[in-house]
Amino acid sequence: MSDRLSASSRIDTGEASHELECLPYGVNHSGEGVCLLVRMGPHRILLDCGLADISSLMKGLAKPARRGRSPLPADFVLVSHAHADHARGLLALHQAFPLLPIYASEVTSKLLPLNWPNQNLQDISQFCQALPLRSPVEVKDGLVVELFPAGHLPGAVAVLFTYTTSQRSYKLLYTGDFFLSNSRLVEGLRLEELRGLELDALIIEGTYGTARHPHRRNQENQLAERVNRAIADSYSVLLPTPALGLGQELLMLLRSHHHFTGRDLDIWVDGTVAVGCDTYLELLSHFPPSVQNFARHQPLFWDERIRPRVRRLQPGQRDRVGRYPCIVLTDSTVDLREYCQPDTGPWLILSPEKTEIKINNNYQFPGIITVENYLLAQHSDGPGTTQLIHNLRPQHVIFVHGSPTYLADLTSLDELQNRYHVHSPEAGVLVEIPIGETFLQPAAPETNYEGELTELDTVVTIALPDAITADPRWRQFADTGLIEARWQGEELVLRGLSQRELLNQSSDRFILSDVECCGTCRHQRGQRCWNPASPLFNFKVTLDGYCPAFERGNEGARD
Repeated sequence: MSDRLSASSRIDTGEASHELECLPYGVNHSGEGVCLLVRMGPHRILLDCGLADISSLMKGLAKPARRGRSPLPADFVLVSHAHADHARGLLALHQAFPLLPIYASEVTSKLLPLNWPNQNLQDISQFCQALPLRSPVEVKDGLVVELFPAGHLPGAVAVLFTYTTSQRSYKLLYTGDFFLSNSRLVEGLRLEELRGLELDALIIEGTYGTARHPHRRNQENQLAERVNRAIADSYSVLLPTPALGLGQELLMLLRSHHHFTGRDLDIWVDGTVAVGCDTYLELLSHFPPSVQNFARHQPLFWDERIRPRVRRLQPGQRDRVGRYPCIVLTDSTVDLREYCQPDTGPWLILSPEKTEIKINNNYQFPGIITVENYLLAQHSDGPGTTQLIHNLRPQHVIFVHGSPTYLADLTSLDELQNRYHVHSPEAGVLVEIPIGETFLQPAAPETNYEGELTELDTVVTIALPDAITADPRWRQFADTGLIEARWQGEELVLRGLSQRELLNQSSDRFILSDVECCGTCRHQRGQRCWNPASPLFNFKVTLDGYCPAFERGNEGARD
């Protein structure tokens, strides 16, 4: 702890041996938010403030300020985008230090107030100053800031800082959260805008680690297909999302996907997700031309004339929706039992993967409730992350924003280790960024293949090395013992199947009569378990599934 305090003191007073340093107050390893103090020469820059508690920023400010230095935690703040994990501490920071300048893109400055829905908008709408996109602005003597659209969320930016001395210029880029692909409402980050910057340092997110995602359109189609099957099975679908970004993307997907266009179906939007839709409409001129063109022909969100009908849900209606199949988009923080009432449902609750949204499985939901995850990525995957790094070719790469395990996967990549100085700091640990006059970049290393694949007739055996099977993550990879393998281009992708996925698959496989499985269990009727002693009780089961309460009998009908 003493090392961390001394690091904080040194970056605050400017007594350091390098022109560039980074002190993280929060790196969002486990939902604590992102907040980074960067020093470029004499300038101190706070990148984002996603901390729920800003007390760590107050430490050391009680002592007398250095001559000529105001008692502020930084010279100014730059906000990458309006999501809570990057912005929720800004209001408290502004209230504690009203003279501290806070900058963001124009769209982000308008979206930020949604982080504090209980505050008077008039009181909080003016504390953030808007900077233009793609236009260098000298915010301090010798320090120029330039914002580039980063994808991910309307208004999200990657920020280029250029600090110039009499000897040389230093360049640092902070990506915030970024996404290379286009989504329904946001264009992706353009690599061509950032090539050739000759960066000294890159601070980049690593939310998805080295994971590779299917194409965005495939993700959308898989989700739409799952929702379509649920509605066909007379389920209502509940989608808890953050107020900004994912909820509006889902709404556009559901309105325009071929499974739902023209369908006699209600889509209800509740809480701050609905407020986010209203705010988006006020900023329509900042959206991509394709979105603006869509809005010229029909309303972007609210529409009760065109099917499916998109309606705002009032709090008093929560206990009544779901009496017939519908779709509900609501706040990720709401108690979902307000919708899942005894006389509604059955319900399918869909939660996005790799987000801070957690469904409380300890809830005692009345009726039939199924909880599943889906992937509709808002961040770049591993290949997208390394692609951006290789296009920028910085001397130093600093990873933040992601679980320590995922970030460790990225920092251990040979293609990064052999080319760049790679860092993945914890909160409170100072990162010194020494800059050499020349930086030789070796050739990319050869690809290493681990494991063996043996093919014999129709059987394929894959042998994995100890480095994989000894990893703690292997135990969660396939708790059912079943793995799905599929081709993705020229790559074979392996994925563990969870218990819940098995329970929600229909099965037409042949069931051997001497195998202990749901197909031969006396308590299985109509592909549903009726054994009160089973953890699968009242769930739909696959015929080749199994639970410890198995009892053999002819009553296990296969209808």
